[in-house]
Amino acid sequence: MRQGRGDRSGFREFAAARSGHLYRSACLLTSGDTHLAEDLVQETLGRMYLLWGRISRIDNPAAYAQKVLVRAFLTHRRRRSAGESPVGEFPDAGAAAGGGDAALRITLLDALGRLAPKDRAVLVLRYWEDRSVEETADAMNASSAAVRTRTTRALARLREQLGCSLAEFAER
Repeated sequence: MRQGRGDRSGFREFAAARSGHLYRSACLLTSGDTHLAEDLVQETLGRMYLLWGRISRIDNPAAYAQKVLVRAFLTHRRRRSAGESPVGEFPDAGAAAGGGDAALRITLLDALGRLAPKDRAVLVLRYWEDRSVEETADAMNASSAAVRTRTTRALARLREQLGCSLAEFAER
């Protein structure tokens, strides 16, 4: 199917099919900040809408949307205004949890939240999205070696933060 400027219904179908997946990824990237996750998804879909007429040049629009989401997140982290400040507790922490052990989810989201944005992004892409090193490098605009190094260091930081508490939750 050829997608042109007049094919906005194709965009609506794409947005409906991908927005849930983008939202889940955004929730992980933002460490459970559902409001920021919604903003990032909206920004991602807005950017996709603007180039929808040229989308036929993109091999995989879903992967491209994921790349746009990650870059929007990293850009947001760099340009956060002075009026915003991180909070210690997430008001909607339970809203992101879709079942399972809520305490474990909150612990993991909290630990992810303490990581640097690029560390968080690399872990979400590699382990939540199950992307290859090369795909992650492309999404983050980095080299494969940088992704491997950042992944190793981010996992080490996550293990430091969780300590033995993760094992305690897993044994329940």
